Amino acid sequence: MARSGWVTPEGPERLSDHVSLGVLTRVFPAEVVDAVIGRTGALEQRNRLLPSRLMVYYVMALALFSTGSYEEVMRSLLAGMEWLSGRFREWTMPTKAAIYKARTRLGPAVMVELFAEVAKPFAAPGGAGFYKEWRLVSVDGTTLDLADTPANERAYGRPGTNTDFKSAFPQARVLGLVECGTHAVFSAVASRCDTSEHDLYPALLADLAKDMLAMADRGFFSYTAWKDSAATGAALLWRMKANSALPPLEDYPDGSYLSKVYSSGKDRAKDSNGIPVRVIEYEATTGAKATMGNEALAGDDVSKFLLITTILDPATAPADDLAGLYARRWEIESSFDELKTHQRGPGIVLRSKTPDGVLQEIYGHLCAHYAIRSLIGTVAAEFDEDHLRFSFTRTLRAARRSLAARPAFSPSHTG
Repeated sequence: MARSGWVTPEGPERLSDHVSLGVLTRVFPAEVVDAVIGRTGALEQRNRLLPSRLMVYYVMALALFSTGSYEEVMRSLLAGMEWLSGRFREWTMPTKAAIYKARTRLGPAVMVELFAEVAKPFAAPGGAGFYKEWRLVSVDGTTLDLADTPANERAYGRPGTNTDFKSAFPQARVLGLVECGTHAVFSAVASRCDTSEHDLYPALLADLAKDMLAMADRGFFSYTAWKDSAATGAALLWRMKANSALPPLEDYPDGSYLSKVYSSGKDRAKDSNGIPVRVIEYEATTGAKATMGNEALAGDDVSKFLLITTILDPATAPADDLAGLYARRWEIESSFDELKTHQRGPGIVLRSKTPDGVLQEIYGHLCAHYAIRSLIGTVAAEFDEDHLRFSFTRTLRAARRSLAARPAFSPSHTG
């Protein structure tokens, strides 16, 4: 309700006409948001308290304030309005129902396309995110718990429904490409939890580029996936299953060897349509704990790695270098941890109760994470520092505080 003694401002200005969006507006400028809204047909048809542009930033704000209520997040988003300094004398906070209707009108396509348009790798060549001329990127997936509604379960599935185990929540699977040197997710696709990462992977191929060295774990290899990935021009470094048939054709001085991958055993027998690959085998020892009865015993866990690469010349990329680089693939796990544990919050379930709302919310989280990582990138470039030396959690807190800064533009359309 309006505060006692406050009066309505003169003119047609609305609560949503003056909003500060901090770091979000730097990475997702209003003109870009407007263009995406126009292309996806999400522009409101009449003057509304909650126009489409404002709702785009609101969806990202939901990701930054994942534990707040709908109304609390809107208050945080609007906290920088000039009425705080006396310009506005009466205001009406949108209800939860009004916010829900506005999110429904916006739909998920705007957030999906906005992320696809803005999210790009941004590590500077020659820095920690590069090996020689190649930008290090990694592909992997994660799952997100969803609000327990029949609609979400039908659309996204629930793990364990055909076994004795049944998950407490429906889940969505997200597969992403991450720039290892910055932890920025620059390409992503979301689907049902029972969709394999291998099946989702082709949706990311368009975002591989010739300057990239793309790394993937054992579950991604197939002849078609390897062939299509190599066709993008990106260099590849993928782990293979230990029992993969990779007979040596030529040994190299660095311990690697030349082999071929085939689409079938029949093609292998005929040496037909084989793709040359270079194979690197090595072992990695990590600290581990074993148990005997109730007693914990110190021990070492030795893992055998079998890698293949499109870089066939050992002089260009020695085996030891590639083995070391593959360890950087795990940066993607840290990126997902930032998004799920620190940004979303540990154990927090996505709040959307409809499938379209879930997709919208997932890409809101991806956009917010990219905005924070971009802010870190700007500071890292200014001070010529490694991006990963800066705390994601501290930057996240700063991004949240930035929403209370003074407004920079009107979230409603002027044209």
